Amino acid sequence: MDTENLNNEQHNAQDATAEKVRAIKRSFRLVMNGPASQSMREKGAEYKINWGVPIMELKAMAKDYGKDYDLAIALWKEDIRECKILATLVMPAERMDRDLVDVWVEDVHSQDLGELLAFNLLQYVACAPQLAYEWIAGDNDVRMIMGYDILARLFMRGQEPNTRGIHEFLDQATAALAHPNVGVRHAAVNCLNRFADLGIVYERMADKVLRTI
Repeated sequence: MDTENLNNEQHNAQDATAEKVRAIKRSFRLVMNGPASQSMREKGAEYKINWGVPIMELKAMAKDYGKDYDLAIALWKEDIRECKILATLVMPAERMDRDLVDVWVEDVHSQDLGELLAFNLLQYVACAPQLAYEWIAGDNDVRMIMGYDILARLFMRGQEPNTRGIHEFLDQATAALAHPNVGVRHAAVNCLNRFADLGIVYERMADKVLRTI
């Protein structure tokens, strides 16, 4: 294939993706929820545009489009709540490398979006454990919550941490139980409960930490 044909194909693909984004944005008007949008703004979920579209509607929409890397990239660039959530649903997890994770996470400023990104996508990426342990040891509240959410999902799938991981998790979770942010405390408690579900030995270790509350 010569360069001109390749450029034409790339241009056509970009046009097709741009048209999908325009169609998606138009469709939000049909399922918008004004009261929900207002409630989210009052709770600090700030976006340039927030249609208040229910998550179930977005999941149904994502099924129609399937996994689409280029579409996910284009949607995430939009400062629109629904576009960013839809991006987490259509992005193929195997295409989400660490560099791209870092780019996306820079745009996450609310617990709502952080939890959806972790649940819909980041728990499935190859570097999920690395992300989780790094974030629970950090000082960014939203990323700490995301880290505990990711670990909770990994524990639920039966992924047992190694000895070093156990000690790191328990140390960080113990500190998180006294964190001033209630979201961090809640995420840590939920993660400890999922950790306990791994088996009797894990349950005893989790109970020991939870008794410090």
